[in-house]
Parts: sequence; C-alpha cells; structure tokens
Amino acid sequence: MAPGGSASFFRRAGVHWMALITLAMGFFTWTVFWPTLVPYEQLGPLGSLAQYMVKNHYSVLYNGYWIAWAIHAAEALYSFRLCSTKGISDPGARMLWLTQTFLFGIASLSLLLAYKPGKKRR
Repeated sequence: MAPGGSASFFRRAGVHWMALITLAMGFFTWTVFWPTLVPYEQLGPLGSLAQYMVKNHYSVLYNGYWIAWAIHAAEALYSFRLCSTKGISDPGARMLWLTQTFLFGIASLSLLLAYKPGKKRR
C-alpha cells in the first residue's frame, strides 16, 4: 500500500512504457502533421510502412491519430472514475492518475486496475 494509505495511492508507470509510448505518439504526430519532413529511408521497415501509409492511406492515418487520443482521453476519464471506486479520494492522487493515464494510456490504467485497496478497519 502507498505510504499515505489508499486515499492517496499513486504508482508511476514504468519508464520503458513511458518512453515507448512517447516515441510512438511522437512519431505518429510527426507523420500526420509534417509528413514531408520524415526521413523515411533512414527508418528501415518502419519508415517504409509510414511512407506507404502517408502516400496511400493518409486519411486512415489522420483519423487513427485522433482516435488514439480519444481513446487516451476515455481511459483518463475512466481512471478518474475508478479512483472513486477504489477509495482514492486525495485530489492530488486523482489528478496524477488522470494525467498519467491521458499521456500513457493502458500502461497507467493497468496499474490502477490491478490495485486492490486494503479492507477498511472499523
């Protein structure tokens, strides 16, 4: 349990997940908004796939980008609601969960879903 008890429970997502999601969403943003600046040839198979998607399926790429952020937003709102269900009442902890889940999605939400609050003492 967290030092402050279940009311202030917060765990940071793994650094490797945060780095991977940041790089992936950053690359996604780059290919959607600045596709002419991407050095596709230097990125190997990922560059070939990205270039193919930009040239042949740009609308899928563009809509997929906004759908990905919508999913992150929905996960963040769900994490905020889940905090209430799990007895996390500290506003600071709830905002940390909301922000972290918005930025890193399921990497954060899975930690909150796995959290089992201790039983309340009488």
